Amino acid sequence: MRNQTMDGFIKFLGTGGARFVVSKQLRSTAGIWLNYKGTNLYIDPGPGAIVRIRSSKRKLEPEKLDGIILTHKHLDHANDVNVLIEAMTEGGFRKRGVLICPRDAIEGEAVVFSNFTGKLERIEIMGEGKNYKVKDVTFSTPVKHIHPVETYGLLFDLGIIVSMISDTRYFDELSTYYASDVMIVNVLRSKPIGKDDEIDHLSLPDFVNLVKSVKPKVAIMTHFGMSLIREKPHIVAERIKEETGVEVVAAYDGMEFPF
Repeated sequence: MRNQTMDGFIKFLGTGGARFVVSKQLRSTAGIWLNYKGTNLYIDPGPGAIVRIRSSKRKLEPEKLDGIILTHKHLDHANDVNVLIEAMTEGGFRKRGVLICPRDAIEGEAVVFSNFTGKLERIEIMGEGKNYKVKDVTFSTPVKHIHPVETYGLLFDLGIIVSMISDTRYFDELSTYYASDVMIVNVLRSKPIGKDDEIDHLSLPDFVNLVKSVKPKVAIMTHFGMSLIREKPHIVAERIKEETGVEVVAAYDGMEFPF
């Protein structure tokens, strides 16, 4: 996937997820910066996003963001959304940028403050099967996930097809929605998650099933919980690579994937 001429990059500013990793910051929970042909999007700005942006080895300027995407409103995905809106709109003095999110992120127990929504150029509400365009970037939310709040994964057309499978309980049809060259998956737990478990997340066995079904050129694990961090994700990735024959990468804080 790493051609001589690069159109963009995916920067993993945070690769941790869930409550204990958030509070202990064993991994950053800052989310992902996506750049494609000069278009900049931020995906799931969890706790510490603005700090990680400002301390990034590659210079990243939140004032140059074109949009923010929330796959859902949970704390580890949306904590810094208002800070980034403030930065993207230059303190609210420039009405610009797009927020794309589920409806419950801006209504009811909203995570986006009402006084910030008016600073944006527009807000688009996510829905199953919807398509979106922000400058050079087109993507879709192919299916609603199984999670305690309204949640969607993302399917990008960036010259290559890149899927980002956000938090969800595994279901049999999941892989059919995310055919892609590069598959990025939130893998929270190492042990299998049973039907009676009150955990609507993906486990390591679920990830292996997705890799075998989708057969991407590259599969990237991220959003690790405590159990996976203890098992050392880079070692786990090597094992899955040997098992599946697919290039499997365990993302780490600050990792950059050029394409």
